[in-house]
Amino acid sequence: MQTAKQFSVRLVNKPGRLATVLNAVGKEKVDLVALSVMDAQDRSTLRFVAEDPALARSALETAGVPYEMADVLLADISSRNGAFRHICERLAGEHLAIDYAYASCAQFGGHGRSSAVIKVNDLAKAQRVLGETRAKNGRSKPIPRRPLRAR
Repeated sequence: MQTAKQFSVRLVNKPGRLATVLNAVGKEKVDLVALSVMDAQDRSTLRFVAEDPALARSALETAGVPYEMADVLLADISSRNGAFRHICERLAGEHLAIDYAYASCAQFGGHGRSSAVIKVNDLAKAQRVLGETRAKNGRSKPIPRRPLRAR
């Protein structure tokens, strides 16, 4: 689990607006780790986490695209049933509010697992809570499941 810089770009809901922003980022070879687009009537919000935040910032500024940045939690999640629910329950148990969350199938930093991007009201406390969960389990990775043929 780590923190990451998330970019938020407000877009008018018109054809080609999203493509224009993604094209600007793509021209600079920015690798996206996670991406989410949510609409609200006549506007939408593009949120993304880039592998290299400095490069993403430069690409957006060069293209003249206004953006906001926020620190978010990037938590590894396994494909096991209830893995993300467990993260949400741990945060709720410590009275941490999740403003929004979205997932990625990208392999951030080459670790080979999915990630959840989570915006919480207290990032430092969320890191402690989820870090304690990991310490209590005595492992940093979930126990791998046996293949079906071995059961």
